Amino acid sequence: MNSKSIFTTILLLSFAWATSLAQSAIGVWKTIDDETGEEMSHVEIFERNGKVYGKIVKLLTQETTTCDDCSGDRKGKPLVGMEIMWDMKKSGNTWKSGKIFSPSKDKTYSCKIWLDDANTLKVRGYVALFYRTQTWYRVK
Repeated sequence: MNSKSIFTTILLLSFAWATSLAQSAIGVWKTIDDETGEEMSHVEIFERNGKVYGKIVKLLTQETTTCDDCSGDRKGKPLVGMEIMWDMKKSGNTWKSGKIFSPSKDKTYSCKIWLDDANTLKVRGYVALFYRTQTWYRVK
């Protein structure tokens, strides 16, 4: 195999790898409050044991840095590092059957997420027939 063939193979594999990452929810996302439109935080979505999880990695507002409105074992804990999404299972083009926690409301909801495109993630928290959907944007 000559050097041109090796370079072409590496280039194609790199493109395939980058494309597969772009089709995944794995990465860092900027969260937007669906009520105020305010940028809130960066959440890292990652995989662990075949399921998807999310944790706050950066706050974009400086109102509070701890979960003062939380009850139980989250009360007073730092928001950065807090796991707010867990047990999401891939099902076709969505991840579902997991939970998402809202620190500002101190509530846990059932959760479903899906990509609108490579850089836009829809995050839906719901209880029974009632739901709210936020749009999160991939951080470059």
